[in-house]
Amino acid sequence: MQRLTQAAEETRALGAALGRTARAGDVLWLHGELGAGKTELTKGVADGLGCADPVSSPSFALIHEYHGGRLPLFHIDLYRLDTPAAADLGLEDYLEDDGVTVIEWGERLPAGYFPDGVELTLAYTDTESDARCLTLDARGPAGTAWLARAEGTT
Repeated sequence: MQRLTQAAEETRALGAALGRTARAGDVLWLHGELGAGKTELTKGVADGLGCADPVSSPSFALIHEYHGGRLPLFHIDLYRLDTPAAADLGLEDYLEDDGVTVIEWGERLPAGYFPDGVELTLAYTDTESDARCLTLDARGPAGTAWLARAEGTT
């Protein structure tokens, strides 16, 4: 599934649709260049979950936890890690929890590491504007179910 967005608000709106339809244990894998809108999309997921806390990039902290919505949100950024360090981070604790996990730069993990979820790639369509192409792909049955739930709400 592909969506074109022209502004950060549209990227957040797609994230909000995913957040409204997320279930405990859902995992969203975000890919894209620096500044492509991964954190903006995560802000939308938080809005969709009903989280009132401000969302920021966890590039330096690696993991931010947000509570207070209908499900906890775990926002993970692996940009600064190499594959062995990312694999040793203990992500299993978050992925086995009752929340929704958003992982930026998941390609830092070994191939096949937690394959189930939704994979979302953000790509610039025009370097002169905020236009983006967002491509969503299901990874496994949980990802397929999540996209099916979200498709009618976007």
